[in-house]
Amino acid sequence: MPVLWALTACHLINDLLQSLLPALYPMLKTSFSLDFWQIGMITLTNQVTSSLLQPFVGLYTDKRPRPYSLPVGMGFTLVGLVLLATAQAYAGLLVAAALVGIGSSIFHPESSRIARLASGGRHGFAQSLFQTGGNLGTSLGPLMAAFIVLPRGQGAVGWFTVVALIGIVVLWRIGHWYWTVGIARQRAAKPVSAHGALPRARVRWLLVILLGLVFSKYVYISSFVSYFMFFLIERFGVSTQQAQFHLFAFLGAVAAGTFIGGPVGDRFGRRPVILGSIVGIVPFAIALPYLSLGWTTVLSIVIGLVLSSAFSAILVYAQELVPTRVGLVSGLFFGFAFGVAGTGAAVLGWAADHVGIVTVFRWCSWLPVLGLIALWLPDIRPHRDVR
Repeated sequence: MPVLWALTACHLINDLLQSLLPALYPMLKTSFSLDFWQIGMITLTNQVTSSLLQPFVGLYTDKRPRPYSLPVGMGFTLVGLVLLATAQAYAGLLVAAALVGIGSSIFHPESSRIARLASGGRHGFAQSLFQTGGNLGTSLGPLMAAFIVLPRGQGAVGWFTVVALIGIVVLWRIGHWYWTVGIARQRAAKPVSAHGALPRARVRWLLVILLGLVFSKYVYISSFVSYFMFFLIERFGVSTQQAQFHLFAFLGAVAAGTFIGGPVGDRFGRRPVILGSIVGIVPFAIALPYLSLGWTTVLSIVIGLVLSSAFSAILVYAQELVPTRVGLVSGLFFGFAFGVAGTGAAVLGWAADHVGIVTVFRWCSWLPVLGLIALWLPDIRPHRDVR
């Protein structure tokens, strides 16, 4: 549990620093005279540098564990923050976004593997706790931007380098545990497959379905993270600070839902959680762009709470399909999630410049319908494993 809590705290720090970037978009849009497509390119740069590297990091460390790579990753994030605080041109923002993305690409595959090693067999709980830290960090980003950065300007981003330094120290301690305890436990453990005798082609097909679910979930969430504030400002005339509070409410609900999904999946299976979370929000998502401000806020919280319970279940389901490649699977799914989120943000930004942000939100409301492909997932139940 101390290792899991430390990982959760570091995930909070990592994703807090990641989420500062989109939380600052309204300020950066004004300061640098950006179009929506340029904002989308910032998100794309951040998410693609993260997503492209993650599977390779996971594949490499499956064979050659690198316990002290975690503080190195946080070091990249630290440099990215310094550049974000001092950037004077749009190109500087892109480089800062790329460095922060690289830090995330190193953090997620290794930390997800360590969380599984420290789980004591409660893989869903461990992943949910770990993911909850990240989502709490993401939800705090808009608040930190509203209270610290907006009143003081872009340079105040530099204050968060202290948070990154704290993360480096804690991750160094986690790396020491991994080196002295975790690697030995990993080598001694016997991987247990949840799918039994399923043929390899079937396993690949199930992984494709799971990636399709990640696509549906993360493009939809990307529309909120990057553009929900602009939607509220244009449709209801709220201030930037008020819009950030609404985004915080959505992201806070995402954090709460993430924690719920893992333990429920441990008890009742991954498939019911996946189906209930992604398919269950369809009517709420379709209705949201047409409602009043109050109901928009309420439904955004419901959507965040229900939808977010899926990712831990999806990730553990995938890890149980390929238990000998935990790092690769974690890197693939985290990387794909970030990649489609970044690409989606860029495409949505381009569309918003042409048809308006309100119209784009109405289009995105149909994305959860893609979650119906979860009906093709078998309800596999893992063998009990105390690793």
